[in-house]
Amino acid sequence: MSAPTRTVSQGRAFMGVLGRDLAVTGKEFGTFVSQVLVQPFFLLFVFGVVLGQLGYVTPGYAQLLLPGLLALNAFFVAVQATAIPLVIDFSYTKEIEDRLLAPLSTRLVAVEKIVFGAARGLFGSLVMIPVGYLVLDEVNWQLSGLPIAAVLLVLGALSGGAAGLCIGTLVSPRKINVVFALVITPLLFTGSTQFPFLQLGNLRWFQVLCALNPITYVSEGLRGALTPAVPHLAGWVCLLALVASCLLFGAIGIGGFVRRALD
Repeated sequence: MSAPTRTVSQGRAFMGVLGRDLAVTGKEFGTFVSQVLVQPFFLLFVFGVVLGQLGYVTPGYAQLLLPGLLALNAFFVAVQATAIPLVIDFSYTKEIEDRLLAPLSTRLVAVEKIVFGAARGLFGSLVMIPVGYLVLDEVNWQLSGLPIAAVLLVLGALSGGAAGLCIGTLVSPRKINVVFALVITPLLFTGSTQFPFLQLGNLRWFQVLCALNPITYVSEGLRGALTPAVPHLAGWVCLLALVASCLLFGAIGIGGFVRRALD
């Protein structure tokens, strides 16, 4: 078989496996949407509406909050959609063995897991947009920033998928709940989703922690693209940080996936 034919075959197999995973998600669409909407909706409602009406946050806080929640959903939904099924596949159902029998290289199977998780993360983020417009009264986005915002969301979702691959392949099933509690919770509150990163100057140690969180660069990048009046990091910094995050987590996760698959 010639190299071009093998390439086409691998590409078709990749799209077939990805299409199957997406089709399964479609069959569970209602459950999936409820899972990705509940937590962000209540964060949006409490911080954007309740605290605003009580006078505990400034009127423009909704402009700052919604991009942060889009970033949060893009990353976290991708992490969960990648990590949890992998832990189950490798330990209990052994379904991963069926994937490894597909005409795909082991590394491409790992990449498919990242892409599938990212697709779910991206969708989970996009469904928050109409919810935000319905719940909040002060959403006013700069539409010219939508293309760069789309790129940032894709990179954020891919970074989340790659991080989920790391967790799903490097953590044993018995410790997955502990890892989610110890890792996911700090990520939730250090991603600059509820506050601008640049205004943490008086809390330098906390700002350093936030700088290590990939969600920070999705949040800050989205604010720069959609609500430039809010203090934010430069767009090119956010793009470079997210690309680096995708490459780092991707390399570690794919390496871990290959080791688990060969065991």
